[in-house]
Amino acid sequence: MKVFPAIDLYEGKVVRLFKGDYKQMTVYDENPLRVAMGFRECGAENLHVVDLEGARDGTTPNIDVIKRLASESGLFLEVGGGIRSPETIARYQQAGVGRTILGTAAVQNMAFTEQAVQKFGSLIAVGVDIRDGFVATHGWTEESGIKYLDFCKRLEQAGVGVIICTDISRDGALSGTNTELYRELKEKTKLKVIASGGVSSEEDITALCGMGLYGAILGKALYTGALDLRRALEIAGGDS
Repeated sequence: MKVFPAIDLYEGKVVRLFKGDYKQMTVYDENPLRVAMGFRECGAENLHVVDLEGARDGTTPNIDVIKRLASESGLFLEVGGGIRSPETIARYQQAGVGRTILGTAAVQNMAFTEQAVQKFGSLIAVGVDIRDGFVATHGWTEESGIKYLDFCKRLEQAGVGVIICTDISRDGALSGTNTELYRELKEKTKLKVIASGGVSSEEDITALCGMGLYGAILGKALYTGALDLRRALEIAGGDS
């Protein structure tokens, strides 16, 4: 199972939100590249990056930071946050990003998602952010009214191969991951699922790996020391 340590960017700094609340933000480091290199030294090969300002506003204010991460870290980057046009996808591709994650745009415009998959292929993934069983948008600040399983099945029909699925209620809470959610998605779709939100223990990694999940994102647990990245990679079998 692939392991994706996470860097959330806000004003060029490494931060974490609590349950997606921009008012509950903790700054962990002012040097994202230093953090990324630390992950690499632990054996990581992948990096999950979210531009939190982009997610909220539909802009790309941290693209220069992301370009440096892509060119200097040696890691495979997947990036989300505010990617709502082919031009933005192309900009990230030119910046060296390996996978771009559609969020709000995929919820609001499935035709755009289909066109993006047709044009960019495996460069495209979709973030499925879930609150109380429904998909949230605009940096988790708005609700779509669309049930998550219905949305995931539509993504599958559109040709999407990879989804990053976040249980917002677990994100940043160190309360354990929602294994029931990921098991359902694994059983009812053919999508490659990357688990996000609350992955905070060796038991979580073991459970997700045991159900054959494609990947898992590690965020706050790494920054607080609740989970050791080297150990997580060992349990997951590296990044195979």
